Parts: sequence; C-alpha cells; structure tokens
Amino acid sequence: MRLESVNDFVVRFANVNGSGSASANELFARAVLRMGIPVAPRNIFPSNIQGLPTWYEVRVSGAGHLGARGGVDLMVAMNPQTWDKDVASIEPGGYLLYDCTRPLPASRFREDVTVIGAPLTAICNREYQDPRQRQLFKNIIYLGVLAALLDMDVAEIEKLIGEQFKGKDKLIAPNVHALHLGRDWALENVACPIGLRLQRADAVGDRIFVEGNSAAALGAVYGGATVCAWYPITPSSSLADAFTRHCARLRVDPQSKRARYAILQAEDELASIGMVIGAAWNGARAFTATSGPGISLMQEFLGLAYFAEIPAVIFNVQRGGPSTGMPTRTQQSDVLICAYASHGDTKHVLLFPEDPAEAFEFGAQAFDLADRLQTPIFVMLDLDIGMNHRLCRPFAWDDSRRYDRGKVVTAADLEAGEDFGRYLDVDGDGIPYRSFPGTHPTKGAFFTRGTSRDRYAKYTEEGGPYVDNMQRLLRKFETAQDLVPRPVRRSSAKPSRFGVVYYGSTAPAMDEAVGMIEARGTPVDTLRVRAFPFHQDVADFIGEHDMVFVVEQNRDAQLRTLIVNECETDPVRVVPILHYDGTPITARFIARAIGDHLDALKAAPLRKVVS
Repeated sequence: MRLESVNDFVVRFANVNGSGSASANELFARAVLRMGIPVAPRNIFPSNIQGLPTWYEVRVSGAGHLGARGGVDLMVAMNPQTWDKDVASIEPGGYLLYDCTRPLPASRFREDVTVIGAPLTAICNREYQDPRQRQLFKNIIYLGVLAALLDMDVAEIEKLIGEQFKGKDKLIAPNVHALHLGRDWALENVACPIGLRLQRADAVGDRIFVEGNSAAALGAVYGGATVCAWYPITPSSSLADAFTRHCARLRVDPQSKRARYAILQAEDELASIGMVIGAAWNGARAFTATSGPGISLMQEFLGLAYFAEIPAVIFNVQRGGPSTGMPTRTQQSDVLICAYASHGDTKHVLLFPEDPAEAFEFGAQAFDLADRLQTPIFVMLDLDIGMNHRLCRPFAWDDSRRYDRGKVVTAADLEAGEDFGRYLDVDGDGIPYRSFPGTHPTKGAFFTRGTSRDRYAKYTEEGGPYVDNMQRLLRKFETAQDLVPRPVRRSSAKPSRFGVVYYGSTAPAMDEAVGMIEARGTPVDTLRVRAFPFHQDVADFIGEHDMVFVVEQNRDAQLRTLIVNECETDPVRVVPILHYDGTPITARFIARAIGDHLDALKAAPLRKVVS
C-alpha cells in the first residue's frame, strides 16, 4: 500500500559530489518553503573529494517539526554507487525516482516501493550537446519531475531561478526550460500527483531561513567583535567567511571607507588563538572559529588565557572525532575537552545554542561574558546547526544595548591612587579589576604571564598565594552560574517520575520525540541545558525525578559526565541515551531508546531513589 500524505514527508536526494546537484536540491527546499510549508534540509557530504556520494535530505513538515525524523518517503536516486543502500532506506509504501535511460532488472527494486523511472539522461542527450550542460540541466530536469509528482507551485521555482541567476540573466531562460522539460514529461507519463503532495499553507510565519554559522558570525559583529583570527577547518570555515561578509557590510566607516575590523588567516590553529589572546589583552573583542582538532592544538594557549584571565571567544563547530575522524559529519563530542581545556585545574564556560537564533544571541552574549568574567568563552555549535539551513525566529537586537566590558579601571582611577591589584578580588565574586595596556602612562597592567603570582601580579612560587589565586578562579566560575543562559524547562501536563536532559542541536528532534514518548503512556519532563557551569536548576531537576535520561550525540556521555561530576549526582539515576554515527539524531531514535528503558522499568518497577 503506497504512502499518502500532504505536507508531511521526507525526500532524500542521492547524488555524486561535484555533479552540480546542490543548487537544484536547495531550490527544491526553498520552493517548498515559499509555499508556506516548513522544511528542514540537511546536507550530508564527503570531505570535499569529487566523485564521492552525497545526500541532501529535506524534511517537509506542516506541523513544523525541524529535527531529522528517520526514514525516507521519496528517494531521488541519482548515484548508482549507493543504489542498494538508498533503496533499502525507503519506508514501506514509499517512492523511488530514478533515471531509467538504462533499464535495471526487477531484482534491483523492492515490491513495496512505487518506482518512477524518468529517462533523464535521454532527455538531456536530446536537448544538449555539451557534456557539462547535460550534467547540470539533468538536475533541473529531475526538479521539474518532482514539481509534477508533488503538485508543487512551479511559479515559485521559476521565481527562485530568477533570483539565483540575477545578474546572469542569460542563464534564467535555459534553466526554466529544463525545469519544464522534466515537469512536462512527468505530467504526460505519470499519474500526478503521487500519494505524497504539497499544498500551499501559511505555517512558516515570520521565521527566517539561515545557516547557524552565518547567524553566529552576525552575532559576533553585533557583540562588538573587531578581530577574527582563524585557520580553515571543516565545518567552521564558513563562520569566518560569513564574518568577513558581515563586516564588509556593517563595519566599514561610511565617511572614510576604512575597514573597522581585522581578519587574519593564521598559519595554524595555535597561532590563531595566540592572536586572539593578544588582541583581547589589548582591549579588542576577538574570537576564533574552529573545530575539534583545532581545540586540541589550542590547549596551552587556552590555559594561558584562563590563568592570566584574558577574554577570548571560541566558536567550536563540532564534528566527528577523534583525530581527523569524520570531518563532514556532526557530533557533540568536544564537551569535555572544552570544559576542562588545558592542563592543570581549569574550568571553562560553555554555551549551547539550539538553533541559528540562539547562535546569534549567544554569539553576541559570549563577548559580554568574556569581558565580564575575563576568561575564554566557548560557543558550542556543531555541523548540523552550523552548515545547514534552519527555520528559526527572527533575530532581535535592542539598539540601546551597551557592551558589558566588565571591571575596567580608568586612568583617573589609577591616578587617584586607588589600590589596584590585577588579581585582587575586591568584590568577593572572584573577578578582579583590569586595565587596558596604555590606559595610564606608568600605572596599570601592561604585561602578564602564565606563571604563578600574587594578587598584585608579582611572580611567586609560594603555595599560599597560589592556592589563594586558584580558589579565587573557582569563585569566579561559581559567579558565572548566574550570568550564563539558564536552562529551559518543559513540564508535562501530568506529574512525571522521569526527566530528560538535552542540549544544542538535539533540541528539534527532542521536541518531537516527547510527543512520541507520551503517546506510549508515559509523561516526561524535559530540561534543555544552555550553558556550563550548570545553574542550580539542573541539580534541582535531577533531584525531582526518579530517573533522568541525558540525550546527546557522542559515545562517552560527555554531558552526563559533567553533570555527575559537577552536580555530585548519583550516576545510577542518570541514564545516557547516545547517538554518534555522525548523522543528526532523530526523533524516532530518541523515542525508541527512552521507550525501551521505560518498558524495561514497567517489567521491573523502579523503587524511589533517595538522595
């Protein structure tokens, strides 16, 4: 029996990297969006090697679900190398669109899948002589076939083609022609629409469609960043590229036309963080963008910034590790290395945005936190957020907002003879006062060091001053608990013995999974953690429940480890739910994994755990 659904299905395109399919696939997603239907596209691509398999998945959800669902309802199979895997991933009753120019034996298909063969290569060979044109227009032709199969508004695709080739007008008509070649063929040869179809809606509202890396980069601009030092690494490079574009538009003096920013591509990640620390010591708001391998290289300098108390912002767009790992796959696998970066006793502030909107907000807030706390701040993105377009609420900014530079003494303060100790805790919150080099010709701080010293920055290796300094740094970290974003709690309509903790890009799948879990008869409360150090709300949430599941995308339950260590929680009552194959976590996976645990508990009822 074939699948029947309106505005609720998953389409996956299986292509070859370098075939020019990306623009056509994105046109499909944007056209659905223009019809007022929410979409969540995800690009699954190899490590920039032409000829390897690539997939582009589009979740169409009139209900607004933006997480990966799991399963494929319509497969557009354009890569013979991955044929068997692609066909196997189709849901029973689903659909398969392929190029039937060279017929395949019946054994290559599934009896429970509706097969639609379109002679794409034959159409291209008839219409075009140039081999490259044949390849590129083949992608637009299958988009035209989809337009007919799914009853898409073809006018929206035509508008998007016009926008895409604005300034290259001679390319518009040929692409529109190719679109209609595919659409006309489908209308003449296939019963259209199929069981899956699109119907114009008004479910998008005022939400915007943007990549997380671009959003974070814009947040850095609004947060006052003037220096970016970076070294290219997937999947963070587009963040630095976006910052460059945003600065060219927003950080150029309108009168003099001079750039009011500095962007430096360093020779490696170690050099880039060194440049950031140097700029920040001199008063600039500076950041770097990197991924896991870059964090590994930055360890010593991160320890210097922590111990010398220098503001710095690090955007970590996480990928699969360890080592080179899976450079173009997503994970949440750098939590521990960032939380405790460098040797010795260190603890760093981490921010966990869930989508581009929070990537923008946290990207800006990170610079205030870095200045207020005089320490490195990590914004923990990942490939799923950073390199995929996502629907999110519009960015908001209060133009009256002023930067929080923290505790900074002025020349007048120094001249007045106030007692200034660079590492002196005057207010009891662990945060000392600082001065920018050159604030006063002879007074204040001009240099710093990574060795131990007393409250007045005088070098010493005596145990007393060292312990005093380390305890003050711990007080400062405790102060940060009330400065970072608080967790977001959702309580079930009915009292629940079970809770779920999650964070970052897991959020959209988790939002959908909650409904699936409760549909099985078990209410659950949820808590989305947005920062480390943990607010007291995290420990309270765990204490209120008999069992708490911690959902994350890594092998070693890294957030759970932090919770157990930092909240001094009984590990028995904190259960890991782990997904780490490099693909985005799905609602089905979460619901099934938690459901399996709950089913086991029903068979052996849980006794109340006493803290």
